Amino acid sequence: MAVMRGGGWMDAASHVEAEVRELVRRRSLDPVREPAVVRRLVDDVLADYEDRALTSDLPPVVDRDQTARLVYDAVAGFGPLQRHLDDPSVEEIWINEPGRVFVARNGRSELTTTILTADQVQDLVERMLKTSGRRVDLSTPFVDAMLPDGSRLHVVIPDVTRQHWCVNIRKFVLSASSLDELVALGTLPQSAATFLEASVVAGLNIIVAGGTQAGKTTMLNCLGSAIPARERVISCEEVFELKLRAPDWVAMQTRQANLEGTGEIRLRRLIKEALRMRPDRLLVGEVRQEEALDLLIALNSGLPGMCSLHANSAREAVTKLCTLPLLAGENVSHNFVVPTVAASVDLVVHLTKDGYGRRRVTEIVGLPGRAEGDVIEISQIFRSVGDTLIRAEGYPPHPERFARAGYDLAALLAPPERAGAWPEIAVDR
Repeated sequence: MAVMRGGGWMDAASHVEAEVRELVRRRSLDPVREPAVVRRLVDDVLADYEDRALTSDLPPVVDRDQTARLVYDAVAGFGPLQRHLDDPSVEEIWINEPGRVFVARNGRSELTTTILTADQVQDLVERMLKTSGRRVDLSTPFVDAMLPDGSRLHVVIPDVTRQHWCVNIRKFVLSASSLDELVALGTLPQSAATFLEASVVAGLNIIVAGGTQAGKTTMLNCLGSAIPARERVISCEEVFELKLRAPDWVAMQTRQANLEGTGEIRLRRLIKEALRMRPDRLLVGEVRQEEALDLLIALNSGLPGMCSLHANSAREAVTKLCTLPLLAGENVSHNFVVPTVAASVDLVVHLTKDGYGRRRVTEIVGLPGRAEGDVIEISQIFRSVGDTLIRAEGYPPHPERFARAGYDLAALLAPPERAGAWPEIAVDR
């Protein structure tokens, strides 16, 4: 039941929402910073409304809990999208146009029944950007930002897009926070997890490679959990995504230019500043452009580090890492980059996501440090046979680092029949 009010139909939720918004304005409340206060306000206004509805022509409240949720989501949340943000099974939300809102569950996309208007989409984007200090307009038609819950927001507007605002919200669903939890999820076998943990403790430089949504950030977080607690960790990202448990950790993110076109802080600058902050370990969220040069210089200085990279295989990740630094300037040549990559990168961990949304490690390779021309030698330590990751024939570089950390590398990488306690597991579950 609804009544005509002010030339339009209004249901109970709309009435309550209007009253709550007015009280929020009068009391100068910030719904983002004071959600508990707003929630109590919604309950109070709803209770008062129900009393008044008994003796007036106001539309009755059919479902109190649902009405309260709708009003709270509209005032303090992100309206019709909030239920998808609250759904733990939803990994990503995207809007191609106001009437086509999609979500991804278990790596597979589906069209939702959520229908928005163009004004609603723009209003939601403005509210999402409010706490980030970032903006999107004709002069800056792209924006990356982080929502209060840690989700990553990406927006593109016309005339870069054909007609509608395009919105992507990638929820950071931290399905695992340690290598052991990745083993439980079937992402990699225990033997590989044990080796990777020892490699992190030993201070090897590790590149995590894979496609979009392959689980690179989760893997980087899990590798970060193996960093010894005594070490000081500095991380650099475009938008905060890493969630480490290190007791001594400083996280930094990039910043876009202001309205005057100044004040931009790029990833290259963050990496350079990180070296002045007494780091014991450097983590770079994702390398896409010329910041690869600064990363290589940092790793080549003896500072252990890790980063992620888009690539279709471990070999292609190495090739890409030899190419990206060339974007830094004409004075950077392959003659410098290739031997630097060979000497600075120790391991590449490659992940994939299959058609069913399952994420798994497909190979782990080592870089012995040798290069012939523009080709860097790699040594396969773990490889895939079907859907199973098994021990290969190769070994990682720097065995002396494993020895200093208290690991017997030969025993660590012994075949299953010799180790006796490493049955390789199939990751297709």
